[in-house]
Amino acid sequence: MTVRVTGRHLLLVALSLLVVAPFAWMITTSLKSLDKVNVAPYLIPHQFQWGNYAKAVTAAPFGHYYLNSVVMTLGIVAGHLVCDTLAAYALSRLRFPGRDAIFLGLVATMLVPAFLTVLPAFDLVIRFGWYNSYAALILPRLADVFGIVVLRGFMLSLPMELDEAARLDGANRVQILVRILLPLCKPALASVAVFSFLFAWNDFLWPLLVTSDDQYRTIQLGLSAFTSKYGPYPNYLMAGTVIAATPAIVIFLYLQRGIVRGLASTGVKE
Repeated sequence: MTVRVTGRHLLLVALSLLVVAPFAWMITTSLKSLDKVNVAPYLIPHQFQWGNYAKAVTAAPFGHYYLNSVVMTLGIVAGHLVCDTLAAYALSRLRFPGRDAIFLGLVATMLVPAFLTVLPAFDLVIRFGWYNSYAALILPRLADVFGIVVLRGFMLSLPMELDEAARLDGANRVQILVRILLPLCKPALASVAVFSFLFAWNDFLWPLLVTSDDQYRTIQLGLSAFTSKYGPYPNYLMAGTVIAATPAIVIFLYLQRGIVRGLASTGVKE
């Protein structure tokens, strides 16, 4: 038994190293000088070239790209938390004709490839005059079916007696949702927030379609332009990549326990 457990642990360690290796290579390459990137066969640099980050930041307006990404990401995350929560509450705690059919219809939309909805959404952006604006980056993506599924599954795990007791005390539905259910749904809300953040922060296609001005370009688009300009300089390129990836990694590590707890409760049956 001990040998089997040890073997499993060694396998997990090996798989963990495979996952971590690209990130370690990215970070160490960003701290090397150009002449050491492809020649020196070592992972940890002998001398850390912190100036690579200063060069990457000054070579492109990463500060402005960061601001645009933060505004877009916060808007999308807030929209998902509000809209998905309201939809999940209605689909899990309220009784009305066609409730299950509506939910199945929403789940069915997850089978539709995202590329099929890009052109209709882009046409609406043009018709509303939102091109090159924060509205184009945020408003078409204020709701998310995945978040509705996660929150609905978690709310179904909460006993209906909570709602009934609150109604006996004179609480209305809004008060029940805000004061009773939302505090209990923190793990699911954390899951939705993290996945929404990663989706928005790493999105490339949609910002590319609805913006053409640097004033509204996001960090991923800026990194793409930076790549085309500094491709022959892997150390600068990796420094820019670390700058772009750091927020997503930090958010994920900070809320990873909430993600596991939230997703573990999505399969609860009615």
